[in-house]
Amino acid sequence: SIHVSHSGVIYCRDSEESNSPHQTTTISQGTTTLHGLFVKTDAAESIPSVLAYQSRQPPPSAGPRRKERRESGGASARSRTPHCCSVEAETQTSSSSAKASTTEVQVGPMRLTQYPIQVLLVFAKEDNQSNGFWWACDRAGYRCNVAWTPESALECFLDKHQEIIVIDHRNSKYFDAEDICRSIRATEPSEHTVILAVVPRISADQEETSVLPLLDAGFDRQFMENSSVTACYNELVQIEHGEVRSHFKLRACNAVFTALDHCQEAVEITSEDHVIQYVNPAFERMMGYCKGELIGKELTELPKSDKNSADLLDNINTFIKKGKEWQGVYYARRKSGDSIQQHVKITPVVGQGGKIRHFVSLKRLHCTNENNKQLHKSHREDKYTGDNSQSESGSYKCKNRRKDSVDVKSITSQSSDAPSLQTRRYSSMARIHSMTIEAPITKVINIINAAQENSPITVAEALDRVLEILRTTELYSPQLGTKDEDPHTSDLVGGLMNDGLRRLSGNEYVFSKNMNLSHTHLPVPNTISDVPPCIAQLLDNEESWDFNIFELEAVTNKRGSVDYLAPLVYLGLKVFARFGVSEFLNCTEATLRAWLQVIEANYHSSNSYHNSTHAADVLHATAFFLGKERVKGSLDHLDEVAALIAATIHDVDHPGRTNSFLCNAGSELAVLYNDTAVLESHHTALAFQLTTKDCKYNIFKNIDRNRYRTLRQAIIDMVLATEMTKHFEHVNKFVNSINKPMASEDTSPHGEGSDTECTPNIKNFPDNQTLIKRMMIKCADVANPCRPLELCIEWAGRISEEYFAQTDEEKRQGLPVVMPVFDRNTCSIPKSQISFIDYFITDMFDAWDAFAHLPVLMQHLANNYKHWKTLDDLKCKSLRLPSENNN
Repeated sequence: SIHVSHSGVIYCRDSEESNSPHQTTTISQGTTTLHGLFVKTDAAESIPSVLAYQSRQPPPSAGPRRKERRESGGASARSRTPHCCSVEAETQTSSSSAKASTTEVQVGPMRLTQYPIQVLLVFAKEDNQSNGFWWACDRAGYRCNVAWTPESALECFLDKHQEIIVIDHRNSKYFDAEDICRSIRATEPSEHTVILAVVPRISADQEETSVLPLLDAGFDRQFMENSSVTACYNELVQIEHGEVRSHFKLRACNAVFTALDHCQEAVEITSEDHVIQYVNPAFERMMGYCKGELIGKELTELPKSDKNSADLLDNINTFIKKGKEWQGVYYARRKSGDSIQQHVKITPVVGQGGKIRHFVSLKRLHCTNENNKQLHKSHREDKYTGDNSQSESGSYKCKNRRKDSVDVKSITSQSSDAPSLQTRRYSSMARIHSMTIEAPITKVINIINAAQENSPITVAEALDRVLEILRTTELYSPQLGTKDEDPHTSDLVGGLMNDGLRRLSGNEYVFSKNMNLSHTHLPVPNTISDVPPCIAQLLDNEESWDFNIFELEAVTNKRGSVDYLAPLVYLGLKVFARFGVSEFLNCTEATLRAWLQVIEANYHSSNSYHNSTHAADVLHATAFFLGKERVKGSLDHLDEVAALIAATIHDVDHPGRTNSFLCNAGSELAVLYNDTAVLESHHTALAFQLTTKDCKYNIFKNIDRNRYRTLRQAIIDMVLATEMTKHFEHVNKFVNSINKPMASEDTSPHGEGSDTECTPNIKNFPDNQTLIKRMMIKCADVANPCRPLELCIEWAGRISEEYFAQTDEEKRQGLPVVMPVFDRNTCSIPKSQISFIDYFITDMFDAWDAFAHLPVLMQHLANNYKHWKTLDDLKCKSLRLPSENNN
């Protein structure tokens, strides 16, 4: 035992080595036998009023311990002195120390450490209820203190700042519990403390009293008297996981607000209704207002500068209402009436319900000479008027540590590392800074220019090279260097990515096929409910990725030749019925059948690749992607209908020649569309022309104008996305706007969830939905390398034949040969497939798989790539592995 003498009082702590539940001790001031934890002797007035019970080893049952205390003679006595503890009696066991451990709590990007909970019990005397909470704290691993008087309770709280306080409210004979609560609530640390009132149990015939008096006194909860340790433990644990953890997170906001108060950038936070809720001191200094003049006011109540363009505010609202961040230059009016130019970044903050709840604005002075004069003037005025808060801060004077707020010449003259830059002045800087609305690339160049001014010569030269690259027009298209000696790669990538502006005068390519605007001679297709059995059997498997489109092509060949194929009609009827297209468009199945027939009739069945079978294949892939959970959760019904229609029409009336060929040949379409996205523009224009030509197959005739325009724009955007010159732009935007935010969300503690859950950015923002739809149709359009091997080989042969025919015609007409490698006498099909997969397919499908989760496709892609590599290693030009006899 450890014995500590204090004015005749003995405090005992059971030895950890001893198995005895209690100890006996003799005092020099008269022999007294002590049992239990403490007793009252002749000097009882000196016993501290607070006892710290961090933990003690509970007995097998509470009964014997209480009995022994009563038998000890002085066990019922308690100190009534108003003194707080100067000496604490603590009992601690190894089991308790194991429980009391720190935990990590995540608050946004902050990671906080929460230490064991501290509890203060305020009771007038020891009884079953106080013991129940005592043992409950021990079981939960909390650090517990007990106060017996109001004075000692307040003093102990101010010393330890407990998270939970339990006050005995059952009897007002000893102290007023509500007065204790009010006195604690009057202190600053109590803001984040939960105070629990223990109220007497009511009988069955009594009416339960109102909790409002307790709430008015400052209590947070009430606890109906129950001495069960389990009941007390449950109550404390619920408080910890509820109010205590919430208060713990709220306390972290003090650090955030402290950072904002000392931040040199002006910060303004408004509600979703643009009511000002917070401004930091830097904002007050910049604008000349004090906080009380701004908080609670709407932005519209503040005076505006007349130097902004008329549509600037509309442009800003358009951005932020969509949840997009806006950055740009903005003129603001200070309280003095002066206009100052600011760099402004407004960030919408999504809150409860996935809606925008706040707007956070960061503002920096754009330090022109005029702004410098105004700020120096305002600082002088502040000094003369005795405004110390403003005169003490020079954050908005042009300081050397603020690179974008200094004079360029002064900085370069001070820099000894870059003597050659002293005379360098960028005339573009003035023009860039004078722009009211900046484009993103302008902002990037602006930042690089500012950094370049104060950089060593080597860094400045490197940034010059960066600026040179950024000023090119094609930022997303890869540049094939001279080190790449593979003609297949150079020709294929160059041919697909080139706009085809190498035209020769005097050569014109005109379509040989007349557009079918009237189709009364075509047979009426069967309904989906009564198609031929052989076709119906094939369509039963249409939801599988391994669906064989060539078998459908064969059984729908009504004339036994390439003159008329109908896979698109039958597959379209089945897919459109599955996605409820007729119901969405409010059109009959007969109208939809007639439309599908018209569209299919305008595909060139003489093309080896770009025919209605390819359109049906792309429709099938699009429907497969729409069935994936994450895609389905990101798009609405209109998006699904638009995607299916876009897939159906995306290559209608394709002549079997590339855009480059048409531009070089000076075709009517190239002239019509100014050599820009020639075929893609033609596909969409013709499709809508055919659709609206006759009421019999106008599937849009029954939808309202607004929905039609939204649907039309979505269809046009998706078809134009299939143009290969914009391939890398679409893929990079998808990766940066979809994949990267999803990856960061998945790695965060709050990102755990099913694949069906998408981040709010993906679900709520139309721009991201557009990127998803573009990526979907692009992947569907070139999904051949991800099909089963037999289908992949067939498609490779067909596209190669179409390119061979184009090369033959280019040579015959004396046109530039866009892809010389596709000469039917010398071309290696395996090598061309490898190049296509390497440069176009792999990265795009990796990104799409990361979003939609497509393990089957990625496995097929790996197998097919291995097949083509094997053929290439064997120097084969054929599509299949040669037999052993031919090796």
